[in-house]
Formats: sequence, structure tokens, C-alpha cells
Amino acid sequence: MKFVSYRSGTEARLAILDGDSVIDLNRLVPEVPSDARKALQSGIDLRAAARRAIEVASAADRQPLAGITLAPVVPEPGKTVCLGLNYYDHAAESGREKPVYPWFFLRSTTSLLAHGEAAERPRVSEKLDYEAELAVVIGKRGRHITKEEALDYVFGYAAFNDISVRDYQKRTPQWTIGKNFDRTGAFGPVLVTADELPPGGAGLRIQSRLNGTVMQDANTRDMIWDVAETIALLSECVTLEAGDVIAMGTPAGVGQSRVPPVWMKDGDTIEVEIEGVGLLVNTIRDEVQEKAQS
Repeated sequence: MKFVSYRSGTEARLAILDGDSVIDLNRLVPEVPSDARKALQSGIDLRAAARRAIEVASAADRQPLAGITLAPVVPEPGKTVCLGLNYYDHAAESGREKPVYPWFFLRSTTSLLAHGEAAERPRVSEKLDYEAELAVVIGKRGRHITKEEALDYVFGYAAFNDISVRDYQKRTPQWTIGKNFDRTGAFGPVLVTADELPPGGAGLRIQSRLNGTVMQDANTRDMIWDVAETIALLSECVTLEAGDVIAMGTPAGVGQSRVPPVWMKDGDTIEVEIEGVGLLVNTIRDEVQEKAQS
């Protein structure tokens, strides 16, 4: 089953993707909150609610997917935890040995953007890089979760592009600043429920393409820490909550490791495609400097 979040006025609303149309879940099943994170936190069986909505939906309850504006699939996660150097080949191309513990960092909500939106190249840097990643969306609250039970806490998966401002990332040993520029964390277009994919999202082909040229081409089985182990390690430290997101790191082929380096620029199109999960597409636009008010 596939879910999307779409923009309606000033709010982002959760909907089901059924073929080429979307059905607003809250409007047909009012006990389900309209916000994706709140819906996940409600404890309601969202897949069962979605099936009910599809059964009763009339033509008037459906909107064409092509006619809506998407939001990030979870527009305001409680926390977005990202992994660095979580593929063996990416660690090697970065000149590092296999880490002995995951390199965790956080992303802010203001850094997120949806499929189809323009990612922003900041005016303070030209070193804008792509990173194709599998995102995990947590479906229920947990702490001290064992590896064996970890996948029970996953609601679903989405594509993620952990766009990075490399010179700012390298200004400090902590990567946070280079990973949190506005409109650099692309997330979507759909949230695919875990039952539709192999356990842990393993064995899926993952690619990035810049202006149609394949830049990264790997498989999620090549992660150093898989989804279950990552959840177990994280939950030793923090409580994972429904609506939290984990971006699982990127494989080799990033722009900074190429000779010469490849940086994204205004007008470029960057695609992230994950087998069974979806195709995430964004253009790059230079940040527009707002004029000072007189």
C-alpha cells in the first residue's frame, strides 16, 4: 500500500495512492488524523483504514495524482536521523575504513522538501552534492528494541536525497551544518508500507541520476548496518516514536569523490530511484536573495 502527503491550502494532508488517483484518508475515515505523523501516532491501523477508504470512495473522492502538489511523505517528522558512511564502497571512496559505529546526525524539518519541488543551491556555496538513500518511517514508539523485533517498528519506506553542502559539511567534525541548509532533504514521493517490500528493505537496487546520467548504482544489501541493527542501536540511546524517519546512508558515486568533482547547479535535474519504492525527482534552483525592505 502506498501513501502520500499533499498540500491543501496551508496544511499537508495524508492520502492513499490508488492507481493514478489519491484519496484523502481523513475525509472518508474521520478518526484518522489528516497529518501523517499524527496518523502514525494515533495507533489506528492505517492499512485497514486505507482499505476501507478505497472501498467506499466515489469518483468525487478521488483526485488525479498529476493534479496535486506533494509534500514530504512525513512533512514534520519528530526527528530525522541520518547515517553517514553506511555503504562499504562509499566509506572507501571517502578515504575511510569501515566505521566501528554508525555516524549518526540529525536533519531539521526546514531542510525537507517534496518530490517535484526545487532543491535550493545556497548562495554561499557551489559545492552542492547528491546522496541517494532509503528512508525508514517508524510506525510505533519503542526504546531498547532488539534487532530481532526491530522490523516490527517499521511502518514503511520512501526514497530520500540527502543533498549536502560539502564545504560547510567539512568546516566542522560534526556534519550537521552541511546537512541542514533549507530545501536540501528531498523525501518522497510515496511511503510504501513495509509489507510490500523485502524485510528491512534489503536487496533493492538504488540509483541516482543527474541530468539522466547514472551517478550511483548499488543495492541496499550493501549497507554496513542494516535497518534492523540501526533501529536497535538507535533505540539504545533515544526513544523512537511513530513518525520518526531514519535515512540509511548513501552508496559510492557522490559528486565530491569524482575527478574532477561534480557539483549540482541551477537547472540540473536529480533523480533518486529505489526498486519497489519509487522515483524521487527534483530540480536545482539557485537561492534567490531577497531584497532588503526600505
